[in-house]
Amino acid sequence: MRQDRIVIQSYDPAWRVAFEEQRAALTSALHVWLVAPVEHIGSTSVPGLPAKPIVDMLALIDDHADFAPAFEALEGIGWVPAPEPGDLERRRWSACFPSVEHRTHHLHVVEQRSEAWPDWLLFRDYLRDHPAAMRRYAQLKQELAADDDRDRVRYRNGKVPLIGALLQEARSWRFGPVRG
Repeated sequence: MRQDRIVIQSYDPAWRVAFEEQRAALTSALHVWLVAPVEHIGSTSVPGLPAKPIVDMLALIDDHADFAPAFEALEGIGWVPAPEPGDLERRRWSACFPSVEHRTHHLHVVEQRSEAWPDWLLFRDYLRDHPAAMRRYAQLKQELAADDDRDRVRYRNGKVPLIGALLQEARSWRFGPVRG
């Protein structure tokens, strides 16, 4: 379990550069497993949004079991396995760069058929396009981290209601109102 503090920093344009550098390395190392371009997700992918300084990345694959041998390729470019709670049940993999303890990047490897990843991209795109929503999310993240910068479970769970509400807004924005 990670013990580092939850530190929210002002947005840094260098996060985009750090993403691009690792995307190139990952694309080269994992090209036989990838079914889509590697995406920049999470708070560091939203210009102006304060974030933990860890670049979250998404890699889509065809089959969870077929990806296991890819860890040799990941380790060859400096990435290490970093299993997250629920990874196995959700048929996904996690890795960090350069180490779990001092990570600057976190890779989320999920099957293309997974129902989760489209929401990650939708949430990112909605925050990029809606500054008021981004500010609401930023304020909550900063408040949760200030309340207790060691309790990751509380921090994650504290964001769930607002993320759910913003995803509903994002779905209406992207797909139009739900008609019943």
